[in-house]
Amino acid sequence: MTSLSVEVAPVTGGSWYRPPVGVTWQWQLYVDDEHPLNTTYDVTIYNIDLFNTGEATINALQDAGHRVVCYFSAGSWEDYRHDRDQFASEELGNTLDGWPAERWLDIRSPNVHRIMTERLDLAAAKGCDAVEPDNVQGYLENTGFALGAEDQLAYNRFIANEARTRGLGVALKNDLEQVDSLVDYFDFSVNEQCFQYNECHHLLPFIRAGKPVLNAEYPEQDDDLSPDDRPLTALCRAANNLKFSTLVLPVALDDSFRASCQIPSPRGKSR
Repeated sequence: MTSLSVEVAPVTGGSWYRPPVGVTWQWQLYVDDEHPLNTTYDVTIYNIDLFNTGEATINALQDAGHRVVCYFSAGSWEDYRHDRDQFASEELGNTLDGWPAERWLDIRSPNVHRIMTERLDLAAAKGCDAVEPDNVQGYLENTGFALGAEDQLAYNRFIANEARTRGLGVALKNDLEQVDSLVDYFDFSVNEQCFQYNECHHLLPFIRAGKPVLNAEYPEQDDDLSPDDRPLTALCRAANNLKFSTLVLPVALDDSFRASCQIPSPRGKSR
């Protein structure tokens, strides 16, 4: 049984970043010598890795008029993070499918809750405008733990409220089945492949609440991205009809290619 309460109310008092519907964005989590962080896009939001991005880079992006969303995994252990040794062995579950360096976490553990609040402290200290906590749908996965829907709701609400109390906006990453129960706790959605899997209708409560959906679709290869490509045109028409902020990106999120369904608006008017 989780030590968290599923009945907790959303934090509503305070000041934090609340992006509008239709906000423009760029998502690049993987950075190395061959794929440096590309800071040239005319977008409002840059979604980047919390741990691997220095405070100076965050400040520079903000000085250039961008908002910075900082990514971290709230539901998985990663063997390459600096705090990896703080997790107890019994809190580490099965390996994530397709991600051999990650294992599911027991989100009911008070120690996991403590580590995540420290990650949120780091995001606040670095000056992030908002956070994207990933892997927050473990109750639907083969985690190795007997997690229920209420365990997930309690944990996700905990993460959202802890972010807001630190002056951070917070995104709900996927977890489509619980959107109705979580939309009041989160300031926007980050979604992967809802068009590919015909799931986008689950995200409409965010749009109705005046909160954006930042959607990414992953093609098999980048030669599908020419402006006259019919599948891309159809995707963008559908995304724009739903008022989603849709990008077409590589699954590695390394900026090796990119197509946007949006026309950038002046950043000063899109916050």
